[in-house]
Amino acid sequence: MAGIIAPSILSADYTNLERDVKLVEAAGAEYLHIDVMDGNFVPSISYGPGWVKQLRPETKMMLDVHLMVMNPEKVVDEFADAGADIIGVHVEATPHIHRALQMIKNKGVKAEVVINPGTPVLAIESVLDMVDQVLVMTVNPGFGGQKFLPSTIEKIAQLKAIREELGYKFDIEIDGGVNNETITAAFEAGANVFVAGSYVYDKIDPTAKIATLKDLIK
Repeated sequence: MAGIIAPSILSADYTNLERDVKLVEAAGAEYLHIDVMDGNFVPSISYGPGWVKQLRPETKMMLDVHLMVMNPEKVVDEFADAGADIIGVHVEATPHIHRALQMIKNKGVKAEVVINPGTPVLAIESVLDMVDQVLVMTVNPGFGGQKFLPSTIEKIAQLKAIREELGYKFDIEIDGGVNNETITAAFEAGANVFVAGSYVYDKIDPTAKIATLKDLIK
């Protein structure tokens, strides 16, 4: 599968968000990753559906909405209606993961299941046949700028093996600590969608950073 870069606006300049979104789109990024945090499932608080609604007309990139919230099924419809193209829900955040994913698909949006570093692939095997994407957190969720956890590479490889064995079509996304030093191992293990926040939006040259990542996953 071809590699996809998904810059995270968590690391963008909020006072110049439209500029930063258009900058990474012009640089060739295919997805825009939007981290939604409720201050409960993770300590931080971030965007609501209003942000997604305002971003939707500003870009043609896929809006990749990552719900780091408890009981995500309560807000799935709002984010789908706001213009999300992909909605990811954590298996750790709801006792009704199948229902949450079903709700996403019923809205005509791509469904993604997410696992934290401490959660085994076994926890999501029963829903892999219904998802369009699996997100493997390669840091503990909630904060930008963390270091990539090498132990998560094994999960990526496990997911790739399951996908090949059972003929599934889901993409494998990683989020956390993605940079020019960590992306290659994850790509070789089977990941094909890469969320990059602080590495891209480091206020030096986001365009060059995206070009570097793309060169490494050709």
